Amino acid sequence: MVARWLSTLRGFKITTQIGGHGVTVLLRADMDGLPIQEATGLEYYSDITMNDADGILRPVMHACGHDMHMILHTLRSLWRGTLIVLFQPAEERDTGARAMVDDVLYDPARHNIPVPDYMLGQHVMAMRAGTVGSKVGTIMAGADSMKIIISGVGGHGSQPHRTVDPAAMAAHVVVRLQSIVSRETNTSDIAVVNSRQPAYRLDGERHRRLGRNRHRHTQRAARDAREAVVLDQVDCGGRVRSKRCPGCACVKMTRNLPVTVNDEPMMETLATEFKRHFGDKFDANITATTIAEDFSVLATSQGRPCVFWHWGGIQESPANHTARFAPAIQPTMRTGIDALVVAALTFLDKPQE
Repeated sequence: MVARWLSTLRGFKITTQIGGHGVTVLLRADMDGLPIQEATGLEYYSDITMNDADGILRPVMHACGHDMHMILHTLRSLWRGTLIVLFQPAEERDTGARAMVDDVLYDPARHNIPVPDYMLGQHVMAMRAGTVGSKVGTIMAGADSMKIIISGVGGHGSQPHRTVDPAAMAAHVVVRLQSIVSRETNTSDIAVVNSRQPAYRLDGERHRRLGRNRHRHTQRAARDAREAVVLDQVDCGGRVRSKRCPGCACVKMTRNLPVTVNDEPMMETLATEFKRHFGDKFDANITATTIAEDFSVLATSQGRPCVFWHWGGIQESPANHTARFAPAIQPTMRTGIDALVVAALTFLDKPQE
């Protein structure tokens, strides 16, 4: 899709053979939108609708800054090596990177894309426009999602003693899950547990109690060991037991994202260059966030080092994933372009004299 679009523009030569002498650097550019009705009021606001993965018609807007990523195409030619600009779909659904890797992205016989020596990624965030931030080590949490199906026994609403109400049981599960962070994890650890999107199936006619409750749950943790502890507690909390409904819960994993860890040597090298270019607008020790990303899958699947950083895109406007999220065009665009160019040139070989 990207190659087809680029082929319509003047000044672009699209080829199927890629490669060069020197190192290989990958720049990830996610490009999907979110199912949100845009309310920014801007002249270029999105009024697009499309069917989602479940076939439901949804509004679509760039509420997470991916349009900024798509604009970052200005690169200098003063380098030697191979530069891969990877246009990745489905970042918001956390499936894009894994799907590309599973489609043997790095198989030279399939896609002719070499395994990168270095992988670089960035994302516009709710930070002051013009600023850049990153850190050595863990910068973003890992995340796991699961579906918990709680089955009960249907019956008439006037005779609850003859039923096993999965809605009431689900309420207990939600409360139990929310206590994991406060009672089951170390107070110095970072973890978030969310229960969301309850769905019900009615067994029988109206006035009868629900026979099944389907609940979606997400947990996030900033370290793999913490993640394992939380997952174990979620599994225990989800498998509710009742004397009248033994083994009534089914827990199914639906998503797994690894912790995003910045390679120390890479980050120290990049921090030096970012500091030189951005000055005091670059923070080399930002706080790790419980936001999760699938970018690191591109690197961990190959055992290669990666670095990820955030750059600011707002003044006083709402933050990511809201209907009024509208990154300030400048200095956001210039900062993002500069960050990608500086990062790429930091790790690409210099041309031979």
